[in-house]
Amino acid sequence: MERAHADARASTEGGCMERRVNGRSRLIVVGGDAGGMSAASQARRRRGPDDLEILALERGAHTSYSACGIPYLVGKTVSSADELIARAPDTFRRDYAIDVRTGTEVTAIDLERRVVGMIGGDGMFHEEHFDHLLIATGAVPRRPDLPGADAQGIHGVQTLDDGIRLRAEVDERSPRRAVVVGGGYIGLEMAEAFLERGVEVDLIEAGPEPMGTLDPDMGRLVRDAVCEMGVRFFPGTRVTGFDTKDGRVRAVLTEDAEFPADIVVLGMGVRPNSDLARQAGLEVGPTGGIVVDPRMRTSVEGVWAAGDCVQTVHRISGAPVAIALGTHANKQGRVAGINIAGGYARFPGVVGTAITKICGVEVARTGLGEAEARRAGFEFETVTVRSSTRAGYYPGASMMTLKLIAERRTGRLLGGQIVGRENAGKRVDVLATALWNEMTVEEMAGMDLGYAPPFSPVWDPVLVAARKLEGAL
Repeated sequence: MERAHADARASTEGGCMERRVNGRSRLIVVGGDAGGMSAASQARRRRGPDDLEILALERGAHTSYSACGIPYLVGKTVSSADELIARAPDTFRRDYAIDVRTGTEVTAIDLERRVVGMIGGDGMFHEEHFDHLLIATGAVPRRPDLPGADAQGIHGVQTLDDGIRLRAEVDERSPRRAVVVGGGYIGLEMAEAFLERGVEVDLIEAGPEPMGTLDPDMGRLVRDAVCEMGVRFFPGTRVTGFDTKDGRVRAVLTEDAEFPADIVVLGMGVRPNSDLARQAGLEVGPTGGIVVDPRMRTSVEGVWAAGDCVQTVHRISGAPVAIALGTHANKQGRVAGINIAGGYARFPGVVGTAITKICGVEVARTGLGEAEARRAGFEFETVTVRSSTRAGYYPGASMMTLKLIAERRTGRLLGGQIVGRENAGKRVDVLATALWNEMTVEEMAGMDLGYAPPFSPVWDPVLVAARKLEGAL
């Protein structure tokens, strides 16, 4: 490890003692995607390179990319991986004076010595010192510990490198049959991507319906939609292993059946990638995420964390949650970077808003579902309405289903879910805004929402549902 001792002095900028080397302190960022590079960029905006040296370490080959776009890359809606990259490593080096080292895997953090150990692109072990450390190691796919799970042709889809490898395999091998294990967001989006490539798709799900973050009655609507588009859906089915030949997968095995497969995608969800932090002695919460305060500070001074690897607070239930979304990661990284640079910012928590499109059906949710509300101790009422996305006489109008959940005593909105065709899903933003501001359904029923026949009926479905739920309380 290189150590310079000239002009070393202490500073309290950024909330901790900084050891100045050659007149500047050092921030090391572990992880080069949304949380990490948002933090690095914000810190750079507030402190120049003569004041703060920033070193970003990324295990993969890419920085600041859209992982959410990977299914569209595989399905060829997006033509190349370059389109998913917001800022390449060279951009950070040239325009931000951030030293980005790709192909570099951090293997250890020594909090006493204030150093990180890593395997660099040269295959050698190195150490680098830090004054501030930002951990943004993201999440890792849940991969079953089952016979054959490491065979070729079985893919997790988390990083852009994962997506590039999967796209290349589909291009080169032209698979006829795909099996997707897990019916969450990634699993369903990957099923659609395979359909678009002309591949037959079997979707295996351990639960009763796809989209386990939805209530079962709303999940059934999603099931009907994907089955209508040609996906064969198998609920209540658990994978027991993988049949392989010459090191390559050829079938997915379950308790009762065998599903032939030329390619397999595991869409079984993700967990916070907090192992490195845990091994270093940082506090990790019950969700598996790194514990941080609203300023993104960990349990050790001068060490920060942001993105899918952290635990945050659900604003409705008050419970700790770990929700892997790029929106949260970017916001958390921004907050961390501001604070590292000596400013003041707070991350206010989440309400769990998410949206996707699967086979022409838009699916969105925010807040608590029935099971979550029950676990949080709420007494509640629900209402489900079917309404048109536009004025019924306007071309392109289609039906959507909207479900609201409200606290019984107060009428406060607790959550909402939407399943419908084009022009349905983004209504979730109205529900998320109401949740954020702790509105009641009575207040929602009087909201002044935009109306014109191409966009909504005279009574928007949000208003219809709020009015109906108000009457049920």
